[in-house]
Amino acid sequence: MIDIAGGAWRAALLPSRGGALARLTHAGRDVLVPLPDGADPNDSWAGAFVMLPWTNRLDEGRLPHPGGVHHFACNRIGERTALHGLSREHGWAVEGTAPDRAVLTQAIAEGPYRYAARMEVALGQDFALTISVTNTGPDGTPFGTGWHPFFVRPPGTRLAFHATGLLTRDERNLPVDSVPSAGIDGGEEAFAGLDTHFTGWDGQARLVLGEAGFLLRGEDAWSRNIQVFAPHGAGILCAEPVSHVPDAANRPDLSPLGAMRRLAPGETLTGRVVLQPEP
Repeated sequence: MIDIAGGAWRAALLPSRGGALARLTHAGRDVLVPLPDGADPNDSWAGAFVMLPWTNRLDEGRLPHPGGVHHFACNRIGERTALHGLSREHGWAVEGTAPDRAVLTQAIAEGPYRYAARMEVALGQDFALTISVTNTGPDGTPFGTGWHPFFVRPPGTRLAFHATGLLTRDERNLPVDSVPSAGIDGGEEAFAGLDTHFTGWDGQARLVLGEAGFLLRGEDAWSRNIQVFAPHGAGILCAEPVSHVPDAANRPDLSPLGAMRRLAPGETLTGRVVLQPEP
C-alpha cells in the first residue's frame, strides 16, 4: 500500500491490486467508502478503480477490431458481459512517489490489446487522477477509459449535473436507446436505484456527501459521458466519468453519443478527474 497526503487530502493506493484506491479522505472525513483490509477491490463496493481498455459492459465479451472479433471472458456471468476492462485485474508498477503524489505504470498484452498505461494521483488543494493509455500494438485498436469511485452516501447526500440524454437498458443492463434527460439534481429521490449512463454531460458534477461538498470535473476524454450507479439501500454513490457509452464497440447507432477511440500504433488517450472541495 502507498500512502500519500497533500493539503487536507489523504489517500492510499494498492498497486498490486489493479492500482485501486483503498481510501480517500478530506479533512479527516471519508470521501470514498474505505476498502476493508485484505478485501479485493474488484469484488467490493468500496474505494475506486480505473477502467481500461474499455468501460462498463461488452456484450458477450465481444470486441470487433481490425483483425476480426475477439471474445473476452465474461466476468458478469448472469448478464453474459465482460465488465470494466482488463487493467483492474493486473498489478501496476510504481514509477515514482512523493509525499503528495504517486505515479504507476502498467503494460498489458491480451487478446488484440497491446498497451502501456500511466496513472498519476496528485493531492493538494484538489484531488486529481490522470490516466493515459498508449497503443503499443501493431494495429489500430478501439480503446476507452474511465474511473469508478464508490463515494460515501450518508443521509442528505445530493448529486447534481447537467446532461442532454440518458440510455435506456435491457434486462442485461445493456443500452437500448437514447432519450432526452437534463441530468440529475437532487437526493435519494433523484438517484436511488440508478445504473444509468448519461450523455451530453457538461463535465461537472456537484456532490454533497453529508457535511462535505465537492465539485467533480471530468477532463479530456472524460468530459462528455458519466455513469451513475446507486443501488437502493446501499451506502454508495458512484458517479463515474468515462470516455464512451456502454458496449459502444457493438452498438454503432449509439456510438455518436460516446464512441471508443481507435488508437493508431503509438497514439495515446488521456482522461482526468478532479475533485475540488466546496463550502
